[in-house]
Amino acid sequence: MPPGSVDARFTLAAERTVLAWIRTALGLLAGGVGLIYVSPEIAHPAIKYTLGIFMVLLGSAVAVTGGLRWRKTTRSMAGHGPMPASTAVFLLIGAIVVLACALVITLALSGV
Repeated sequence: MPPGSVDARFTLAAERTVLAWIRTALGLLAGGVGLIYVSPEIAHPAIKYTLGIFMVLLGSAVAVTGGLRWRKTTRSMAGHGPMPASTAVFLLIGAIVVLACALVITLALSGV
């Protein structure tokens, strides 16, 4: 292989990973919109809108983070440098867990 080239298997694996990030982002965006416009009434409408907007913002953050990680990963593979750190991944996982807990508590208190 010429210098700077990367095995196609690694390139395709990085591409599948960014597609998984995009699917997750789309799921969060759709969930946020669904929560705001389709969900049954929750005890307080402000909670529903806050959680829905947070889901949309989190989905946007997931899309941006996935794209940036993909770019860093492909550059690292081409330059044989270190792979990107996992800090952003753990922050997003934490945000998703907090969101899930908030949704469960809100729905349980609303009797839905």
